[in-house]
Parts: sequence; C-alpha cells; structure tokens
Amino acid sequence: MPKKKVPRGKERKPVLKPAVPLHKIPQLSWNIPNLHQGDELANANKRILIFTPTTGLVRVEWVQARYGQIIPTNWSFVEMQQHLAPWLSVHYQLADAQNLMAKEVVEGDYEWVIYVEHDNVLPPDAFLRLNQYINDHKVPVVSGLYFLKSDITEPLIYRGRGTSHFTDWKIGDKVWCDGIPFGLRLENAGLIKAAWETSPEIVINGVRTRQVFKQPNAIWFDEESNGVVAKGGTTDLEWCTRIMDEGLFAKAGFPEYQKKKYPFLVDTNIFVRHIDPNGTMWPKAMPARYVPPKGYKGKEII
Repeated sequence: MPKKKVPRGKERKPVLKPAVPLHKIPQLSWNIPNLHQGDELANANKRILIFTPTTGLVRVEWVQARYGQIIPTNWSFVEMQQHLAPWLSVHYQLADAQNLMAKEVVEGDYEWVIYVEHDNVLPPDAFLRLNQYINDHKVPVVSGLYFLKSDITEPLIYRGRGTSHFTDWKIGDKVWCDGIPFGLRLENAGLIKAAWETSPEIVINGVRTRQVFKQPNAIWFDEESNGVVAKGGTTDLEWCTRIMDEGLFAKAGFPEYQKKKYPFLVDTNIFVRHIDPNGTMWPKAMPARYVPPKGYKGKEII
C-alpha cells in the first residue's frame, strides 16, 4: 500500500526534543572554569606528574589508599601553582600508555614522575617518603617494595637478568638493584626527556609521540646458532636496561649513577600491597626471611 504523503508543515513532531551534548551545557560542574584554567594553568609549575595506567576498574581499597595519602605541604591542588598533576590513561596497552605519558612529561616539562599502578595499594605516608627523595635530589629512581600476586610470593627486586629475585635483605633496608617494577616508583623526568631525543616516532590512537617505552616481545632466526630465538618480558625491566645501556643517567644529570652496577633503589620502608579484582591482597603474610629482628634499624644493601 503506497505511503500517504503528509503536507509540508504538518509532519508529526517527535515527543522528545533532541538530546544536548553534555559539554555544551556550561552550568555543569565540569564545564565551569576552575582556579587553574587560563593564564594560571599556562604558567603553573608542573613539577610532579602522577601516572596511573588502568583498565578503568579499581578496587575501593586502592581508591582509599591512593586518595587518602598524606600530602606534603605545597603539593595542594588549591595552590595557584599546581605542583601535582594526576594523569590516567585508560584501555591502552601498557607500553602505549607509558609512551603517551612520556609525551606529556616532555611537553609539560615535568621534573619528576610518580608511577602508581591501579593494583598497588599504597601506605598512607608513601608520598611523604617519596617527597624526601625529591627534595634531596640525590637519587634519580626509587621504588617501593611489593610482591607478586601469588600464594608462594616473591619480592620484585632484581639483580641481573634471568637470575630470579634478590633475597638478601630485611624490612627497613634500602636495597640497590638493577631491576625494579613500575607499581610505585619515583623517577626523575630527565631520564624520559633524554630517551625522548633518540626514540623513534610512533602514532597511538591518532596521537603522535615517541617510543620511549617498549614491550620486549620479538622472535627471529639466529644464523649463528641456526635456530629461532624468542624474546619476551615486561616494560619495567626493559626500561631499566635502557636507562643503563644508553647512558641516560649521565644525560639526565646523574653521571655518578652511570657507573653503578646497581643504580636503582628500593626503599623497603615503603611497603605496597598488590590487590586483585576480588580484593585479595599480597603478600598475605610476610615471608619469614625478610622479617627483621627486634630493634633492627635497617641498613643500605649496596
């Protein structure tokens, strides 16, 4: 049956008016200019970038620990100079998220980066302790202590590659090593800026950046051994290796660390717990070998 033609101007109008995009409603709170927009933001001293790559889902324990941190003085968001800038990347592969962060570090000219992964529950004084290292400006890379998500767990402290984890320490020690994770890590931004200069350009989701961080997954045929060689790993150890091999400590203004066999510091006083989506935290108990005797004050493990 042919459709009856409706005279112009007599068409049936929809009951509901078209929806309005949220960003076009100036009265909404997130569209209202805040203290740091305009000239204040442009001239802000972007000293510290807190970086959290995330899948978008976090446990409430993580939220409470992250946003319940004791904040050092002059780190407040209400200051005219915004010393603290959180930056979260959602739904990216880890290396891609880190390379987008590197672009932000370079363009924002940050001095320090604090990596906080979305499954690491921080102690309440974590930022206070890291701030001491920032103010001293002597140690370019510091990690907190945390363990694998495993019932038979082990600490993420490494000396060498392919040598398993390092065990000769006690809680309270400051341990020097050549491999540390990203879970809770303070890093001088000069290392990223130095690597940026020699890193190839890449495009991630339409954003042009550089490949400072890399997921070490490769397979090739080795003519000398006449066999196929496969390489895999994580971005944290790959980044530690690059810092050492490419002289990034020296380029970033820390030449004395270029000569160290173990140039990365793990402060075991900053004890972080791993958490899974079900709320289980590791370690469930501290392995006895790492528990110090009564009255132990800690030492430096060089």
